[in-house]
Amino acid sequence: MAQQLMTAAQVSAEYGIAVQTLANWRWQGIGPAYVKATSGRGGRVLYRRSSIESWLDEQTVQTGGSAA
Repeated sequence: MAQQLMTAAQVSAEYGIAVQTLANWRWQGIGPAYVKATSGRGGRVLYRRSSIESWLDEQTVQTGGSAA
């Protein structure tokens, strides 16, 4: 099965992350991995669902741990 590609708007609608936040994260070099489907500054950006899910898993903080 091919991995589902999502636009920033789709990611925003499904995961509640603002489109502008995703853009800021790309500019800062943080956040979930993305695919640059077309070249150039205004090129189309897509996200693999699996990349979003993996990134969210990495951001999960367990309560009661040393980070708490």
